[in-house]
Amino acid sequence: MPRINLLPWREGERKERKLAFLVALGVAALAAGVTAFAAYLLYGSMIESQEHRNAQLRTEIKTLDKQIEEINNLEVSKQKFIARMEIIEKLQRSRPEIVHVFDEIVRTLPEGVYLTGVKQTEKRLRFDGVAQSSTRVSSFMRNIDGSQWLRNPELEVVQTAKGPTPGSSFTLTADQVTTVAPEDGGSAKSRMRKASLGGAGGRQ
Repeated sequence: MPRINLLPWREGERKERKLAFLVALGVAALAAGVTAFAAYLLYGSMIESQEHRNAQLRTEIKTLDKQIEEINNLEVSKQKFIARMEIIEKLQRSRPEIVHVFDEIVRTLPEGVYLTGVKQTEKRLRFDGVAQSSTRVSSFMRNIDGSQWLRNPELEVVQTAKGPTPGSSFTLTADQVTTVAPEDGGSAKSRMRKASLGGAGGRQ
Protein backbone atom coordinates (compact mmCIF):
# COMPACT_ATOMS: atom_id res chain seq x y z
CA MET A 1 0.00 0.00 0.00
CA PRO A 2 1.50 3.32 -1.09
CA ARG A 3 2.06 6.12 1.48
CA ILE A 4 1.11 9.79 0.72
CA ASN A 5 2.94 12.59 2.46
CA LEU A 6 0.30 15.19 3.47
CA LEU A 7 2.67 17.60 5.23
CA PRO A 8 3.24 19.95 2.27
CA TRP A 9 -0.53 20.20 1.63
CA ARG A 10 -1.31 20.88 5.31
CA GLU A 11 1.42 23.49 5.44
CA GLY A 12 -0.01 25.23 2.38
CA GLU A 13 -3.53 25.10 3.81
CA ARG A 14 -2.24 26.55 7.11
CA LYS A 15 -0.59 29.44 5.24
CA GLU A 16 -3.77 30.11 3.26
CA ARG A 17 -5.83 30.17 6.45
CA LYS A 18 -3.31 32.47 8.11
CA LEU A 19 -3.36 34.77 5.09
CA ALA A 20 -7.14 34.78 5.00
CA PHE A 21 -7.21 35.58 8.74
CA LEU A 22 -4.78 38.47 8.28
CA VAL A 23 -6.78 39.79 5.34
CA ALA A 24 -10.02 39.56 7.33
CA LEU A 25 -8.33 41.25 10.29
CA GLY A 26 -7.06 44.05 8.05
CA VAL A 27 -10.48 44.52 6.49
CA ALA A 28 -12.09 44.63 9.95
CA ALA A 29 -9.49 47.15 11.15
CA LEU A 30 -10.05 49.28 8.05
CA ALA A 31 -13.83 49.11 8.50
CA ALA A 32 -13.46 50.05 12.16
CA GLY A 33 -11.22 52.99 11.20
CA VAL A 34 -13.65 54.21 8.55
CA THR A 35 -16.54 53.88 11.00
CA ALA A 36 -14.65 55.76 13.71
CA PHE A 37 -13.68 58.52 11.26
CA ALA A 38 -17.25 58.80 10.02
CA ALA A 39 -18.53 58.97 13.61
CA TYR A 40 -15.90 61.65 14.39
CA LEU A 41 -17.04 63.73 11.41
CA LEU A 42 -20.71 63.23 12.33
CA TYR A 43 -20.26 64.23 15.98
CA GLY A 44 -18.03 67.12 14.97
CA SER A 45 -20.71 68.37 12.59
CA MET A 46 -23.38 67.98 15.30
CA ILE A 47 -21.24 69.85 17.85
CA GLU A 48 -20.50 72.64 15.36
CA SER A 49 -24.20 72.93 14.51
CA GLN A 50 -25.14 73.08 18.21
CA GLU A 51 -22.49 75.70 18.89
CA HIS A 52 -23.89 77.75 16.00
CA ARG A 53 -27.39 77.48 17.46
CA ASN A 54 -26.05 78.43 20.90
CA ALA A 55 -24.38 81.49 19.41
CA GLN A 56 -27.66 82.48 17.74
CA LEU A 57 -29.52 81.99 21.02
CA ARG A 58 -27.00 84.15 22.88
CA THR A 59 -27.42 86.87 20.26
CA GLU A 60 -31.21 86.70 20.52
CA ILE A 61 -31.03 86.79 24.32
CA LYS A 62 -28.86 89.92 24.20
CA THR A 63 -31.35 91.52 21.80
CA LEU A 64 -34.28 90.62 24.07
CA ASP A 65 -32.43 91.94 27.14
CA LYS A 66 -31.87 95.23 25.33
CA GLN A 67 -35.53 95.41 24.32
CA ILE A 68 -36.64 94.65 27.89
CA GLU A 69 -34.37 97.41 29.18
CA GLU A 70 -35.84 99.84 26.65
CA ILE A 71 -39.37 98.81 27.69
CA ASN A 72 -38.50 99.36 31.36
CA ASN A 73 -37.07 102.78 30.54
CA LEU A 74 -40.23 103.63 28.60
CA GLU A 75 -42.34 102.51 31.56
CA VAL A 76 -40.35 104.74 33.93
CA SER A 77 -40.70 107.66 31.52
CA LYS A 78 -44.42 106.94 31.23
CA GLN A 79 -44.88 106.98 35.01
CA LYS A 80 -42.97 110.27 35.28
CA PHE A 81 -45.06 111.75 32.49
CA ILE A 82 -48.30 110.61 34.15
CA ALA A 83 -47.15 112.08 37.48
CA ARG A 84 -46.42 115.44 35.81
CA MET A 85 -49.80 115.36 34.06
CA GLU A 86 -51.59 114.68 37.35
CA ILE A 87 -49.75 117.54 39.05
CA ILE A 88 -50.66 119.90 36.20
CA GLU A 89 -54.29 118.77 36.28
CA LYS A 90 -54.40 119.19 40.04
CA LEU A 91 -53.02 122.72 39.76
CA GLN A 92 -55.49 123.56 37.01
CA ARG A 93 -58.43 122.26 39.03
CA SER A 94 -57.33 124.03 42.22
CA ARG A 95 -56.48 127.34 40.53
CA PRO A 96 -59.81 129.01 41.47
CA GLU A 97 -59.44 127.86 45.09
CA ILE A 98 -56.59 130.21 45.92
CA VAL A 99 -58.73 133.17 44.85
CA HIS A 100 -61.49 132.06 47.20
CA VAL A 101 -58.96 131.46 49.99
CA PHE A 102 -57.50 134.96 49.80
CA ASP A 103 -60.96 136.45 49.60
CA GLU A 104 -61.96 134.38 52.64
CA ILE A 105 -58.89 135.54 54.58
CA VAL A 106 -59.97 139.15 54.09
CA ARG A 107 -63.50 138.31 55.22
CA THR A 108 -62.45 136.42 58.33
CA LEU A 109 -60.09 139.15 59.57
CA PRO A 110 -61.83 141.05 62.34
CA GLU A 111 -61.30 144.74 62.91
CA GLY A 112 -58.08 145.42 64.77
CA VAL A 113 -56.17 142.42 63.31
CA TYR A 114 -53.42 142.88 60.73
CA LEU A 115 -51.50 140.16 58.96
CA THR A 116 -47.77 140.54 58.45
CA GLY A 117 -47.25 137.28 56.58
CA VAL A 118 -49.09 134.35 55.05
CA LYS A 119 -47.32 131.09 54.12
CA GLN A 120 -48.82 127.98 52.55
CA THR A 121 -47.35 124.47 52.75
CA GLU A 122 -49.52 122.12 50.66
CA LYS A 123 -52.96 122.61 52.27
CA ARG A 124 -51.67 124.14 55.52
CA LEU A 125 -51.72 127.93 55.92
CA ARG A 126 -49.68 129.88 58.45
CA PHE A 127 -50.71 133.39 59.49
CA ASP A 128 -48.37 135.85 61.20
CA GLY A 129 -49.95 139.06 62.39
CA VAL A 130 -50.60 141.68 65.02
CA ALA A 131 -53.86 142.17 66.91
CA GLN A 132 -54.95 144.93 69.22
CA SER A 133 -55.71 142.28 71.84
CA SER A 134 -55.85 138.54 72.34
CA THR A 135 -59.65 138.79 72.09
CA ARG A 136 -59.25 139.86 68.46
CA VAL A 137 -57.13 136.77 67.84
CA SER A 138 -59.87 134.58 69.32
CA SER A 139 -62.40 136.29 67.09
CA PHE A 140 -60.18 135.59 64.07
CA MET A 141 -60.05 131.91 65.00
CA ARG A 142 -63.83 131.75 65.40
CA ASN A 143 -64.28 133.30 61.98
CA ILE A 144 -61.96 130.66 60.50
CA ASP A 145 -64.04 127.94 62.17
CA GLY A 146 -67.13 129.26 60.44
CA SER A 147 -65.43 129.72 57.09
CA GLN A 148 -66.25 127.70 53.98
CA TRP A 149 -62.64 127.66 52.73
CA LEU A 150 -60.67 127.48 56.00
CA ARG A 151 -60.86 125.16 59.00
CA ASN A 152 -59.01 123.75 62.04
CA PRO A 153 -57.39 126.95 63.34
CA GLU A 154 -54.58 126.35 65.81
CA LEU A 155 -52.85 129.09 67.76
CA GLU A 156 -49.11 128.52 67.96
CA VAL A 157 -47.70 131.76 69.39
CA VAL A 158 -49.22 134.86 70.96
CA GLN A 159 -47.11 137.53 72.59
CA THR A 160 -48.16 140.78 74.16
CA ALA A 161 -46.21 143.67 72.71
CA LYS A 162 -44.23 145.87 75.09
CA GLY A 163 -44.22 149.57 74.51
CA PRO A 164 -46.50 152.51 74.15
CA THR A 165 -48.61 150.79 71.47
CA PRO A 166 -50.68 147.98 72.98
CA GLY A 167 -51.21 144.82 70.97
CA SER A 168 -50.32 141.14 70.58
CA SER A 169 -48.28 139.45 67.88
CA PHE A 170 -49.51 135.99 66.99
CA THR A 171 -48.91 132.98 64.77
CA LEU A 172 -51.71 130.57 63.95
CA THR A 173 -52.29 127.87 61.36
CA ALA A 174 -55.34 126.63 59.50
CA ASP A 175 -56.21 124.09 56.80
CA GLN A 176 -57.40 125.00 53.34
CA VAL A 177 -60.64 123.28 52.35
CA THR A 178 -60.54 121.55 48.97
CA THR A 179 -63.93 121.39 47.31
CA VAL A 180 -63.00 120.87 43.66
CA ALA A 181 -64.00 117.38 42.48
CA PRO A 182 -61.87 115.41 39.99
CA GLU A 183 -62.53 116.02 36.30
CA ASP A 184 -64.86 113.74 34.36
CA GLY A 185 -62.94 110.90 32.80
CA GLY A 186 -60.73 110.25 35.79
CA SER A 187 -57.08 110.96 36.33
CA ALA A 188 -54.28 111.16 33.76
CA LYS A 189 -53.32 107.58 34.57
CA SER A 190 -56.85 106.35 33.79
CA ARG A 191 -56.93 108.21 30.50
CA MET A 192 -53.50 106.89 29.55
CA ARG A 193 -54.72 103.35 30.30
CA LYS A 194 -57.86 103.87 28.19
CA ALA A 195 -55.78 105.28 25.34
CA SER A 196 -53.46 102.27 25.51
CA LEU A 197 -56.41 99.85 25.45
CA GLY A 198 -57.97 101.74 22.56
CA GLY A 199 -54.72 101.63 20.60
CA ALA A 200 -54.32 97.92 21.27
CA GLY A 201 -57.88 97.30 20.11
CA GLY A 202 -57.28 99.27 16.93
CA ARG A 203 -54.23 97.23 16.07
CA GLN A 204 -56.04 93.92 16.28
